[in-house]
Amino acid sequence: MTLALFAIAVGFVAVFGALIGSFLNVVVYRIPAGRSIVSPPSACGSCGTEVKPYDNIPVVSWLLLRGRCRSCHSAISPRYPLVEGATAIAFALVAWWFWAGPQAPAEHTGTALAAGVLEVVAYLYLAAISIALALIDLDTHRLPNAIVLPSYLVGAALLGTAGVLTGDWAALLSAAIGGVVLYALYLLLALVYPGGMGFGDVKLAGVLGIFLGYLGWGPLIVGGFAAFVLGGVFALVLVAARRARKGSGIPFGPWMLAGAWLGILAGPTIWNAYLALLGLA
Repeated sequence: MTLALFAIAVGFVAVFGALIGSFLNVVVYRIPAGRSIVSPPSACGSCGTEVKPYDNIPVVSWLLLRGRCRSCHSAISPRYPLVEGATAIAFALVAWWFWAGPQAPAEHTGTALAAGVLEVVAYLYLAAISIALALIDLDTHRLPNAIVLPSYLVGAALLGTAGVLTGDWAALLSAAIGGVVLYALYLLLALVYPGGMGFGDVKLAGVLGIFLGYLGWGPLIVGGFAAFVLGGVFALVLVAARRARKGSGIPFGPWMLAGAWLGILAGPTIWNAYLALLGLA
């Protein structure tokens, strides 16, 4: 793939990500409320006027309208363009990572190409639900089954097919082990300390274990452990700043997701550095 073609492909994925980000805004608002994500069409929260297609262009429409409804001029939350822009950036990063970064396949033809496409789609999906679940958990302290449970099937189907195409049975085995181990670990924590870990976290842990395990033991261990480090540091900062007390409920889903992405993007580097520090590398 030439540099120009690669840039076009990543740009296309970023634009697609912005469109998905627009949809994620609907998901974040409607799923916790138990509403359909496909109907009715998007409308202004103040006057109820349906949003026209030309006013629903990700980021651009919000900027042109100066953050206000065309009909009633009520303010539109800046969260909408921020989610759209963040999703575009996340999609571009995932595309680069799996097409040209350390995770890129050695070959770009035949079954290797097909498997690579499936892997990119799988981790683009993970990026999308990561943004949606993090926002929902921050808003409602919930991780809805409507998003988490189908992710088991999506991850197994996409990554399972990619592994079969390349004959990478080790990746499939570590993905299965990762899903089981992280699910069991979080289940144990939820049973031992019910107030500190919810069953939504348990179900999400299994999903993240599959996606981390597929990439190897380093990403799995780093991604699984990083959630507790990041969440713990954040909790200590809140307590030190007197923004929370010991025992206060803090959504853990965003830290699970942040830790998982740290494992995906930097897991091998961190794990190899740790092994080298112990003299095992």
